[in-house]
Amino acid sequence: MVKSKLKTIILASAVSIMAISLIAFPQDSVNASIRGLDMWWKIVFPSLLPFFIVSEMLIGFGVVKFIGVLLEPLMRPLFRVPGVGGFVWAMGMASGYPAGAKLTARLRQEGQLTKIEAERLVTFTNCSNPLFIFGAVSVGFFYNPQLGIILALAHYLGNFTVGIMMRFHGKNHEHTAKKNVKFSLKNAFRELHRTRINDKRPLGKLLGDAVMSSIQTLLMIGGFIILFSVINQLLSNLHIIEMVGSLVALLLQLIHLPESFSIPLISGIFELTLGNKLTSQVENVTLLQQAIIASVILAFSGLSVQAQVASILAQTDIKFKPFFIARIFHSVFAGFYTWLLWNPLYEKLNPQNPDSQTVPVALFDEGKWAFDTLKLISDTGPILTLISLLVYIIVFASRMQRNEHE
Repeated sequence: MVKSKLKTIILASAVSIMAISLIAFPQDSVNASIRGLDMWWKIVFPSLLPFFIVSEMLIGFGVVKFIGVLLEPLMRPLFRVPGVGGFVWAMGMASGYPAGAKLTARLRQEGQLTKIEAERLVTFTNCSNPLFIFGAVSVGFFYNPQLGIILALAHYLGNFTVGIMMRFHGKNHEHTAKKNVKFSLKNAFRELHRTRINDKRPLGKLLGDAVMSSIQTLLMIGGFIILFSVINQLLSNLHIIEMVGSLVALLLQLIHLPESFSIPLISGIFELTLGNKLTSQVENVTLLQQAIIASVILAFSGLSVQAQVASILAQTDIKFKPFFIARIFHSVFAGFYTWLLWNPLYEKLNPQNPDSQTVPVALFDEGKWAFDTLKLISDTGPILTLISLLVYIIVFASRMQRNEHE
């Protein structure tokens, strides 16, 4: 009872302080909101929407079940999850946060995963996509495309290690019935056909449901991005980040990293994009040290992303705690792999000056994949977002009108 009352007081106080801060710093709050909104409607929405819609349709048509049967011999022994986890893992890496959580929750609702299996799967299928690691962090912040290779390898190896570790999660609460893990193309086709037949929705209804579900999720994600952008700005204005940073500085000393990384690390705990940007701006440190901090921030993914995942998992019986613990371990693994791979890999890519952050200007010229991809998303993103929201409004209004007549 006392614990519950204390929690109520803490939550009420935190929200009250935030409300007062919004009034005290209105211009900073608006600017932070605009930054979050700008990132959402230019980058996040257009890059995630196609993946979400296609994923929903693949589930409806039975393709995911088909892939699951084929990948069962691989995913079951390694991670102790069904073969459909391979699809979630691939889509999570391709589309980035929080696609893995959405697909895991969707498959749990479909009954293709048990509660324990879903908790295992979600811990290692939420990761940053290659475009963000190479385009935004390596090129955009560090001006060093070669660094992206190290960050990507450390990030995905860390995720793989988390998956291996979390295979033991819930072992005592799981039925240990032996699973059939034989590769069978015939069984895969049979499951594909059965799943498609069992889904009675016509094509138009299936597509409409996919669009509606995807946009609703992305609207929620946009709200969290804007909220945590404002929270991060308010914490900075109240000098809370600086105070916490002094404590983090002590921890950095223990692992022989400069204290100047304390502020970027605290900022990255709340929002990974800002954290990586600040990390790239720290002076009088080696590139290896910057890479380790950047890997840690990418792996932890920020409370903004974790809040998105928590909101998605709340729609099911999947617990958030294993995911949060896995992010801590992922941060440790990613930082360690960055340090481990630095000498044998990065120095071979840059034999003359491995700590140099200077790259040829031509890397940012038109025709380069990083420049062209980021420019395409930035240019077409707002238009795609507006069109998608308009379609969502039309479909939603049509369904509401149809329900009123029934």
